[in-house]
Amino acid sequence: MHQLQESILKQIILPRPLESHKGNFGHILTIGGSENYGGAIIMSSSAAVHAGAGLVSCATDSKNITALHSIVPESMFINYNNDIDLINAINKSDVIVIGPGLGENANALSILKKVILNTTVRHFVIIDGSAITLVSEQPELKKILSTRKTIYTPHQMEWQRLSGMKISEQKPSKNILKQQELAATIVLKKYHTTIYHINDAPSQLEIGGPYMSTGGMGDTLTGIIAAFLGQFHFKDYEKVIDAAVYAHSALAQKLASSKYVVLPTDIIRELQSFMRIYALRS
Repeated sequence: MHQLQESILKQIILPRPLESHKGNFGHILTIGGSENYGGAIIMSSSAAVHAGAGLVSCATDSKNITALHSIVPESMFINYNNDIDLINAINKSDVIVIGPGLGENANALSILKKVILNTTVRHFVIIDGSAITLVSEQPELKKILSTRKTIYTPHQMEWQRLSGMKISEQKPSKNILKQQELAATIVLKKYHTTIYHINDAPSQLEIGGPYMSTGGMGDTLTGIIAAFLGQFHFKDYEKVIDAAVYAHSALAQKLASSKYVVLPTDIIRELQSFMRIYALRS
């Protein structure tokens, strides 16, 4: 088990080339946010913007448009019930996040199927939140995702659904076997989050703590992972995932020095300044 250290940030977060434009830093598509859970996809989209994504499009319920434009004016809106617009957005994107606030009803499953069926091998596909539960019940979707650059980001109960292993059975050796069967990267969120890689040994965090136990923390992490994959695409993508996960917890730990609870929005607000520190050290 490889213990992640601060050095991973210095390896991945580099100064931007002088001759740059937004197309150099990835087009992220975030998909989710039912009428009742719009905040989840808005936080994921906001995290992607603040972590440096060149372009962010958010496919969500039309009732979320005012909140999205108010909170993340940098993000473009897509009605996720409009098939033509959704598929066009998938075709234009480099990294897809699906799941935050999506829900588990028939409409959510329909959207999930459309998205997965229209991805290609060039896409990074991050499966988060309720999308993990939906995929766990759809063997044909798991099979398609095994041929993509897929990243699942479950907490332990979601991993139980996806893997079929009870939390008490989730030991590293068993997790690796299931991860290899899924042919995907697994970011298993827990105290000492562990990342199970396709080709490398697992990585583990030694930082983070109970001050991060707030709704929306995982949605924020998915946005950071997406932004890192979109802009640091010239690096080994497994190491880029490691850096994104480490950055999320390292920034939370830094903020916890003066806060009893660290909110996802606290992390989002500080991402730009935090990343600049490491770009200057590179």
